[in-house]
Amino acid sequence: MTTSTVPSPSSAGIPFVPDNAPFTPAQRAWLNGLLAGMFSGVQPGHTAAPPAAAPVKVKVPVFFGSESGNAEALSKRVAKAVQQHGFESKAIGLDKISVKDLAKEKFALIITSTFGEGDPPENAKAFHAELHAADHPGFTNLSYSVLALGDKNYEQFCKCGIDFDKRLEALGARRLYERVDCDVDYEASYQRWQTGVLGVLEAAAKEVAPGPAPATAQPPPGTHGAPAIIGDNPVEAGHVPGPTSPGKTGTATEPGAPPAKAAHSRKNPFPAKLLTNRCLSADGSGKEVRHYEISLDGSGLHYEAGDALGVTPTNCPALVDALLHALNCDGEEAVPTSDGHEDSLRIALERHYEITKIPAPLLKAIAEVSADRTLADLMRPEKKEALGHYLWGREVLDLLADFPSVTFKPAEFVSHLKKLQPRLYSISSSLKAFPEQVHLTVSTLRYESFGRKRKGVCSTFLADRVDGTVPVFVQVSHSFRLPQNGDTPIIMVGPGTGVAPFRAFLHERRAVGAKGRNWLFFGEQHAATDFYYREELDAMLADGHLSKLSTAFSRDQKEKIYVQHRMVETGDELWGWLQEGAHFYVCGDASRMAKDVDLALHTVIEKNGGQGKEGAVEYVKKLKADKRYQRDVY
Repeated sequence: MTTSTVPSPSSAGIPFVPDNAPFTPAQRAWLNGLLAGMFSGVQPGHTAAPPAAAPVKVKVPVFFGSESGNAEALSKRVAKAVQQHGFESKAIGLDKISVKDLAKEKFALIITSTFGEGDPPENAKAFHAELHAADHPGFTNLSYSVLALGDKNYEQFCKCGIDFDKRLEALGARRLYERVDCDVDYEASYQRWQTGVLGVLEAAAKEVAPGPAPATAQPPPGTHGAPAIIGDNPVEAGHVPGPTSPGKTGTATEPGAPPAKAAHSRKNPFPAKLLTNRCLSADGSGKEVRHYEISLDGSGLHYEAGDALGVTPTNCPALVDALLHALNCDGEEAVPTSDGHEDSLRIALERHYEITKIPAPLLKAIAEVSADRTLADLMRPEKKEALGHYLWGREVLDLLADFPSVTFKPAEFVSHLKKLQPRLYSISSSLKAFPEQVHLTVSTLRYESFGRKRKGVCSTFLADRVDGTVPVFVQVSHSFRLPQNGDTPIIMVGPGTGVAPFRAFLHERRAVGAKGRNWLFFGEQHAATDFYYREELDAMLADGHLSKLSTAFSRDQKEKIYVQHRMVETGDELWGWLQEGAHFYVCGDASRMAKDVDLALHTVIEKNGGQGKEGAVEYVKKLKADKRYQRDVY
């Protein structure tokens, strides 16, 4: 029998775990250390054995590049899971480190989204540029893995994550685990990546930290104070991780109790009652913008001002009928659905698949078999611009009409389609002001192209096709939040439906009694027809809750005026607010408006603040780092 490394009961009066007890060596050592500490003073005259030195934890930081908050939320989940496996870990924004900082790490996990047409998210732009510069350090000591978030509807799918992965490898870093690219419905891919990473981390960590694997340094399962692990996710006392919503928790059940009802999420939306559907734009407007009020009664859903509401739509039945006709099908044919089950072709097209935007697999399938080589020619790499021109304004139905000689069996056809995804809308209400309700401000998309009327999938679902209930879930936005101190002034730039989260902000600040000043920049085409929530805003302006309202109606005068022009016009006052600590928010179109507003902000800081060009750049960087410049753009 091996001699114990702790004093025996006869020699020190301290109980210990025998070598033949059913524990691993690491578990036995941990328990013996605990007992030694508890009973060190039992026998006067005996000197207690000094406690074993705590093992040095291996550092595994999780760096994130995030625009909407998904990557940040996942990074925090991963960091917790890594901690529970015995490592030191923390979620850190890529705006908080330099490439030289990364070169000092032994291990690093990177989670990043891709924004726009393949661009890095806002907080990862500087790091991305530095990493791809000519003068960079080597990464011979770094082991890393990348989780890339993206949307396959965009051509540059997961490009930022791919860039990081390839560049680090090229600079000598060792890939700890293969990169995983996630589509919009990312949970399964994320779990696969996390499981793989955790599986290889312990073995890899032994190379840099001799001794027991970090995971076995944790207290044995069932020991008082020890966290349990379910799958790969840590379970904090009394809570279990939500099924799909990052950071969400649901109440745990006692042993033997019936399983708790699954929380409502992207995969399990709540069938909410639609209470109100009214048009905000007046007769004569070139737009159709609607206000929706939805009941959350009985859902258990909770949201904060700044969050988004996910809506799971169905496709237009008339468009489904037209597709069935083009496919020469009656709709009763059995086909696989996107969730792995089987249903009729009609139901599959209505509820499971995207049937508007042309997916790349369908494009490729038709190009390969069509006798008409036009499409095959357009898909050559050098014809990328011409292909984009052809696809503009066309939908799946147009593609079938353009190449009628190509026929599909029903199951083959749906195999080329993408899963119908929920749409996310910025919430325009506060739960504190409107208990058990959530409000949306949505522009209804209707247009005509190639001689046929077209409809936005979800916007017309809400406007025309909701039959009593709307399937909804809450999408938490960790990176679009009001300041914690209610005395802090805020500046909000939200033209068009971008006003939605700022209506929520204003109602929230009133409900909690926040004293900070509120300044809203709002713009649209015409004041007479497109001034959304005018009565509410005028009332808030009259009673002082809205300190300042700057409007820009672009078509009400000869020269077009936009919100960015109003920002420059009020530059001295805007600079004064920033100097007083104001938080600056932007919501709306990313491709044009948000860029113009960012340029205007730099201009105000440069000229009205006297910072110069370089100074303005640094000032804006500091605003972002301090979470005082936040954007909800799309």
